[in-house]
Amino acid sequence: MNIIGISEDTLKEHLIAWGEPAYRARQVFNWIYQQGCRDFPQMTNISKSLRQKLEDTFVIQLPAIKSRTRSRDGSIKYLFEVKGGAQIESIWMPDSDRRKTLCISSQVGCRLACSFCLTGTLGLRDQLQAGDILGQYMAVLDDLGEENAVTNIVMMGMGEPLDNYQPVVDAVRLLISPDALRFPTRKVTLSTSGLVDRLADFGREGLQVNLAVSLNATEDGTRDVIMPINKKYPIDSLIRCLKNYPLKKGRRITIEYVLLQGINDSLEDARRLAKLLSGFPSKINLIPFNPHPGSPYKPPADKQVLEFQNYLAAKYFSVFVRRNRGTDILGACGQLAAESFPQPISG
Repeated sequence: MNIIGISEDTLKEHLIAWGEPAYRARQVFNWIYQQGCRDFPQMTNISKSLRQKLEDTFVIQLPAIKSRTRSRDGSIKYLFEVKGGAQIESIWMPDSDRRKTLCISSQVGCRLACSFCLTGTLGLRDQLQAGDILGQYMAVLDDLGEENAVTNIVMMGMGEPLDNYQPVVDAVRLLISPDALRFPTRKVTLSTSGLVDRLADFGREGLQVNLAVSLNATEDGTRDVIMPINKKYPIDSLIRCLKNYPLKKGRRITIEYVLLQGINDSLEDARRLAKLLSGFPSKINLIPFNPHPGSPYKPPADKQVLEFQNYLAAKYFSVFVRRNRGTDILGACGQLAAESFPQPISG
């Protein structure tokens, strides 16, 4: 069993069954998550007998780095292999000397089949375990060293995080736990396409990480086509959920909006978007479509993007155009997993 990803309570249950005090779990977590220990015998403040029990029961296993692909902009796309041989991708993106973002995956492929997303053409092959999710961050940290340490984590890679609910919740809990990885909640963002029931559940977890929602359309007819999940959770139900989502004071929900030429980029779309978002604190990320082979879509002209942005800014929204990263290595938003599989996989 991989000890990476198991909860502190689960580890305590093992310790108590072995006749050990429960507080040893905190020591083990400290070695693994804070000191970067990858070998039980190195845990020198723990008895030899307990170290042997840990070694007999658990492994400390991170996803294996199969390849690294470097972009002209400095980004690095990692191809990982997880237990069972499945492959996933993550991308490390340096934006400045101070901000370095890691986009991690939560599933092998994705079942939601958003028509603008290359990952969605793969279908869902497998669910990742909490250790696979956390392990992407830990492996990159080991690989790049402290000078390139990740400052922000976004769950925007392969997969829909809320479609792999419990492993994602377990991973996030360990990521932000003061006894584990101690990552600031303000620096962690979970992105979802809007699984309303799971969104409500996630809000009740009390994790208080940032929430990003891929909206991408302002009326159901368009969203049904580009995001089939809308047929189950139409825009009105999603917006009601977001208005009721428990936000910590000062936090806002990020609305992700992929701009597709002639599909959802008109000023009328901008007007409808402003109306939809009027009832809760939000900020808007506009993402000009990142082209990939075989896609029928195109990004809007820069002038159209600017007009869309300016309209929303005039309505007092915080609205940003996300700068594309890693496009030359198929590492941008919606492009991950392009090289991981030779052909599409049905869900």
